[in-house]
Amino acid sequence: RSAMSPAAVTWGLALAALMVLSPAGASRQARRPNVVLILTDDQDVCLGGMTPLKKTNALIAQMGITFLNAYVPSALCCPSRASILTGKYPHNHHVVNNTLEGNCSSKLWQKIQEPYTFPALLKTMCGYQTFFAGKYLNEYGAEDAGGVGHVPPGWSFWYALEKNSKYYNYTLSVNGKARRHGENYSVDYLTDVLANMSLDFLEYKSNFEPFFMMISTPAPHSPWTAAPQYTKSFQNVSAPRNSNFNIHGKNKHWLIRQAKTPMTNSSIQFLDDAYRKRWQTLLSVDDLVEKLVKKLELNGELDNTYIFYTSDNGYHTGQFSLPIDKRQLYEFDIKVPLLVRGPGIKPNQTNKMLVANIDLGPTILDIAGYDLNKTQMDGMSLLPLLRGDKNVTWRSDFLVEYQGEGYNGSDPTCPGLGPGVTHCFPDCVCEDSYNNTYACVRTLSASWDLQYCEFDDREVFVEVYNLTADPHQINNIAKTIDQEILEKMNYRLMMLQSCSGATCRTPGVFDPGYRFDPRLMFSNHGVRARRFSARSL
Repeated sequence: RSAMSPAAVTWGLALAALMVLSPAGASRQARRPNVVLILTDDQDVCLGGMTPLKKTNALIAQMGITFLNAYVPSALCCPSRASILTGKYPHNHHVVNNTLEGNCSSKLWQKIQEPYTFPALLKTMCGYQTFFAGKYLNEYGAEDAGGVGHVPPGWSFWYALEKNSKYYNYTLSVNGKARRHGENYSVDYLTDVLANMSLDFLEYKSNFEPFFMMISTPAPHSPWTAAPQYTKSFQNVSAPRNSNFNIHGKNKHWLIRQAKTPMTNSSIQFLDDAYRKRWQTLLSVDDLVEKLVKKLELNGELDNTYIFYTSDNGYHTGQFSLPIDKRQLYEFDIKVPLLVRGPGIKPNQTNKMLVANIDLGPTILDIAGYDLNKTQMDGMSLLPLLRGDKNVTWRSDFLVEYQGEGYNGSDPTCPGLGPGVTHCFPDCVCEDSYNNTYACVRTLSASWDLQYCEFDDREVFVEVYNLTADPHQINNIAKTIDQEILEKMNYRLMMLQSCSGATCRTPGVFDPGYRFDPRLMFSNHGVRARRFSARSL
């Protein structure tokens, strides 16, 4: 493991400090389970994103549980990662996009949210030693927000990437000190460096405390730089040509409608190449998972360790003629892989319950024995589902929300598109705009598989999909769906947009216990009641 062997001295010093600072009685608590969270960057599940990960499938999925309906409340890196860390919806943690202005790793985030993340509670309240390695938040390390000298509370060991995902030529914050990496594969390729740091932690950590590890890989985020041994892999693979590939997004929000259909040959070649390279980068993640599991087994710790594998958001490659990105409200962008193995989890299971990344924090705290009533988290503990408890009452809906990026000016390369667009491709197809701001209720109940979305724009545009009949979300049924359902979904959306903690877990529209409370229409969260009629849409 040449990439990190000099780290032993660093580990020894850090470990000595950790043991001095360890909470009293930690050794008596050492039997509590350990937890590892592996977080990939932009890995879809709808378009085959898990296919390259043969070892991960064998070592986690087949040894545990695969959640078939796992989602993120915001299909973008920074808001989604903030939701994982806080267990909260974006309207409660206030990280709305990937910019400092959007609260991504801002001073405000550091002051108000970071002290109450689940890793901070694990360390201070539960006596866990905590380890972070990889991409944290997109603006982490920004000079205006403390630079790489800022180490968030709650981390015993901190190896965080400055800014956004890279594979070479990056800077890490090593417990608050900058360490520059170059482009030598054997010592600098970030996915492998993260693997080696993780193995070193497992080698040198204290054996008197349970541990939590969060390993956050750059893969499969752009620039899609594969390890040299994998650059020839998947030569015959191309992006899936499913039924919403390279078609016009009719009856959809204007940002989707502006995409040019059919796509140019160069756009299709570009997205096919990106798809292939994404898979290539994931092969190194597969190696990381294998090394980690083997080390835990060698240490005799595997049977007492929960391993979670997930992504911060999905991705699209040509759906509705949008070349490549995330940020949109559709399944391919909001649905993610979620695999878990650990004590008490039976092998080779699948679960169809509706789960979200706001559930990861409560779950891990629950595993650690922390009283969830003491938190302000919006999510639910997955532990009853992991254990296979019978007659578990579960949610039937959750909230998706996103605030578009962009500024009130024209893109100089595409002046014809008007103000506010961003992330534009050479043929002037844009992936985002400042009024690509929406909120959705995603419902999955015994009788309904439905998505209801409203845009915060001049049109107050609405999109509704029945995913039972239309799994690829081609037909917007906002003008034809039953009026009563439309109104109930509108009310439910407003309630979820102003929810906090327990009120985010109330029964959904199609649940037996659902009640509409008119008082919620006049909450102080600035959510205005909007009664839609199908005729006005």
